[in-house]
Amino acid sequence: MSPTARKAALRRLDKFIGEWRVKASFPDSPTGRSVFEWALQGQYLIQRSDAPDPIPQAMAIVAIDAKTGAYTQHYFDSRGVVRVYAMTFSRGTWTLARNSPDFSPLDFYQRFKGRFTAGGNTIQGTWEQSRDGRNWKRDFDLTYTKIKRPRASQTRRSRQRRHATPPSPARKPRR
Repeated sequence: MSPTARKAALRRLDKFIGEWRVKASFPDSPTGRSVFEWALQGQYLIQRSDAPDPIPQAMAIVAIDAKTGAYTQHYFDSRGVVRVYAMTFSRGTWTLARNSPDFSPLDFYQRFKGRFTAGGNTIQGTWEQSRDGRNWKRDFDLTYTKIKRPRASQTRRSRQRRHATPPSPARKPRR
């Protein structure tokens, strides 16, 4: 993957940056919060999510495969669950898929498909699961609503930092 293609793939994820209110379709489900931000000089997209009990706190890290350009989401939560999802993001559609065992056994297949709507301020999505990878059933819906947009300079700054030269060590003054 060329540096230009990598930069474009990372730039596409800027749509996620900001703070979101998250609501699941479970009866009496509490409203949660999810924050997407850049980490390590803009090389990784971090998602931190929290909500009142019984919803687990979670963190996900999105990385790009240097050879293929594919996105991978590494998911961790307060229950001790660790999973790896193949991720795509194209034309306003975000998908996650777990089709093979990773850090935990594959007791069931999972997939998520979310669509950005309302000018990019809402993501309407559905989690599905399957025991055999062929017959899928709806697990639950999620709605993300953007409540806090980053300042334009925040996303621009994070991209600039990603390619910035590290500062040189400070020289000690001569005596």
